[in-house]
Amino acid sequence: MTSPAERLRRGRAVRKITGRAAHGRWTASPDRPDPIGVLQRQGTDRVPELLPIRYGRMAASPLAFLRGAASVMAADLAAAPQTGLTVQLCGDAHLLNFGMFASPERALLFDLNDFDETFPGPFEWDVKRLAASVAVAARDNGHGDDRAARAALGAARAYRQTIRELAGHRELDVWYHRIDTAELLPLIRKRELRERVEANLARARRRTSLRALDKLTEVQGGRRRIIHDPPLLEPLARADSREVDQIFAKYRSTLPEERRLLLDRFRFADAARKVVGVGSVGTRCFIVLLLGRDADDPLFLQIKEAVPSVLQDHLPDDGYGHQGHRVVAGQRRMQAASDIFLGWTTGPAGRHFYGRQLRDMKGSADVAGMPPGLLDRYAELCGRALARAHARTGDRIAIAGYLGGSDTFDRAVAAFALRYADRTRADHALLTAAVADGRITATSGV
Repeated sequence: MTSPAERLRRGRAVRKITGRAAHGRWTASPDRPDPIGVLQRQGTDRVPELLPIRYGRMAASPLAFLRGAASVMAADLAAAPQTGLTVQLCGDAHLLNFGMFASPERALLFDLNDFDETFPGPFEWDVKRLAASVAVAARDNGHGDDRAARAALGAARAYRQTIRELAGHRELDVWYHRIDTAELLPLIRKRELRERVEANLARARRRTSLRALDKLTEVQGGRRRIIHDPPLLEPLARADSREVDQIFAKYRSTLPEERRLLLDRFRFADAARKVVGVGSVGTRCFIVLLLGRDADDPLFLQIKEAVPSVLQDHLPDDGYGHQGHRVVAGQRRMQAASDIFLGWTTGPAGRHFYGRQLRDMKGSADVAGMPPGLLDRYAELCGRALARAHARTGDRIAIAGYLGGSDTFDRAVAAFALRYADRTRADHALLTAAVADGRITATSGV
């Protein structure tokens, strides 16, 4: 087995191939793909009538555009210098893809919460996407470039410091490391900001299947049914209903034995097609209502289509032939604690899906309008969470050796973030222009 000292030297040696400062010298490649064309190609196998919702959501702001344009950024990252220090990437480490959720022990944790694009690759790709999203969010909130750079720098610094800290920990300590939301409040000194965070945590604790029962269902003819809210929540066509039946039966078989036992205590009540996210809009997604002991004992599951990762064309094969299995495996590797109903399945026409609970004390930060100080703290928290996930799945000691004790990498990533924020603003303008001239059909406000 390679010693920690040798792994540290290996990481430092990578600096001779890809210097840390090189990450800040980003310019768009001359043969960069047209971002609108990239998005349109993604939509060719999606539900056509939902695509205008996707474009409408992405056109809302540069931050929304960046969130939906993971495929565009993947191509940009692939054209930049790489370290070759591989981890399990989230693939879409946008700051809106971090949040709160309940562990199986019912502790409220903070972590990554979106793994549709997860794939093995160079650690810095996730760090750069996080930092870029922080800079774009700061600009969207009206902060100047100095504040945007400061927030992006904080995210990169927190990542580096956390990796270096975890590099000195034992393997089991790293695996069990988690960020409990109880740790968040002491970091916030201003009373009004603490109150805002406390309110957000309280909302997350209330987001359970029981709470969703009142919001998403009603009693019709003595039976509990999902409320229809077209186009976001629609009843299933007969073909879709048969598809869900087939998907659900196979999904059950991928759960551990004790989870199958628990799932079998619930009975099917209803299902509907649901529109979720920004970049995911147009992929097939269903919610399933199950009832346990009685009508007041609900379980909501989300069964979502898993399509190839946007990173797949730019990196070596990951060995997973099933996209749902890829998502589930990546999530289990990266998250401190994963949903107990996380599983995968294959549906009709060979489409791949994965399943999890729709709501289990899940919550996310309201980034829009965040004051600079709170955005700084949130960016640092995301950096910590990302480093914890990478430390579990890659050579944290080699990465720590590469990053070092200085802020060279941090400053380079912050510089990249501002440059990519400029690129995102320009790409967002291309989308809004395409909508204005009719090349793209977009539905706003949905």
